[in-house]
Amino acid sequence: MPARREARPCDPKPVTTGSLASVGRRRNPSSPPGNHARLPPSAAAARWDGTIPGNPLRIAVVGAGLIGKRHLDALLRAPGAGVASLVDPDPAAAALAGERGLEWYPTIEDMLASDPPDGAVIATPNQLHVDHGLACLRAGLPVLIEKPIADDARAARRLVETAEALGLPILVGHHRRHNPIIRAAKAQIDGGAIGDIVSAHAACWLYKPEGYFDAAWRRRPGAGPVFINLIHDVDLLRHLVGEVRSVQAADSRQVRGHDVEDTAAIILRFAQGALATLTVSDTIVAPWSWELTAEENPAYPATGETCYVIGGTRGSIEIPGGRIWFQEGERSWWRPISQASCEVAHQDPLDLQIGHFCEVIAGKAEPLVSGREALRSLQVIEAIIEAARSGGTIRPGDLP
Repeated sequence: MPARREARPCDPKPVTTGSLASVGRRRNPSSPPGNHARLPPSAAAARWDGTIPGNPLRIAVVGAGLIGKRHLDALLRAPGAGVASLVDPDPAAAALAGERGLEWYPTIEDMLASDPPDGAVIATPNQLHVDHGLACLRAGLPVLIEKPIADDARAARRLVETAEALGLPILVGHHRRHNPIIRAAKAQIDGGAIGDIVSAHAACWLYKPEGYFDAAWRRRPGAGPVFINLIHDVDLLRHLVGEVRSVQAADSRQVRGHDVEDTAAIILRFAQGALATLTVSDTIVAPWSWELTAEENPAYPATGETCYVIGGTRGSIEIPGGRIWFQEGERSWWRPISQASCEVAHQDPLDLQIGHFCEVIAGKAEPLVSGREALRSLQVIEAIIEAARSGGTIRPGDLP
């Protein structure tokens, strides 16, 4: 008997931040760059309510690479924020700042000495995250740091402990958690729609063109798809399923022959007993990855497929499609299975993340992905790498 299809709205309704979704406002490029003393968080909260056009929070963007430019665009669209400055030593960044009518500084130190902002977005290469984050924190700035929080857990821990000692927030750019697709899925799971979680699977299969590897660092340890790509998927599984207790893994570099893996297969055991499998490869032509299914970034062609499935005692959910499979009455493989779909309005998660960062700076919200939370995801990635190397079972956090 074919599956019965049922269309129904998400219940509870998807969480949105309507004030950040569509209205864009640019900071006046003619505004004087100086005379903006750094406000303590309490003062920042007192002056910002997300709606006063004359008083946006002023946020610096550090790093003008691909993701830095996307953060810059998100800030220029945000109604409750303005771009204080762009920080990057590259002459191309200075030219970009000139085109946008923004202040430009070659270093964080120059920016802090001349025009301290209310907060900073750190979008520099991974190995610079800690140094740049520490410089901003020590100047009293809340920071949004791109993922991964650092290039290893030891360095990340130093950054997190410094922020905690200073009483300043770190928000880490695991932006997929802000996507309404994930918010709706988590609401369904937490609301009991699929019962107790038993198992999950995540696929990150894609093909990176040969030109991607022209940069030598992309062929070296630390730049494989486990660290670069899978950390997003690990973070979402932790968000949706729970904490990871142990990891087993195997990897391969058979196809590309680089000094780093091109493919890996992983088993995760979660604290509450659920099991998950993950596979990642940057050398498979396939439609099953977040990039190609979520329609989050227009640079990637949409396939309409699924990349995650999470199964429980009462049903299963597909992500990002949002279909829930369930049985009414007796549960049995002999009985018909039904499906229900949730309609979720598209919103750019980078826009939502910037809006959330403004709330964090103003003292109106705790970070959705704190520095310590991002450290835990990084520890799982390090456990995967060590499990693949050793062939053993590794517990995240047990590594030095």
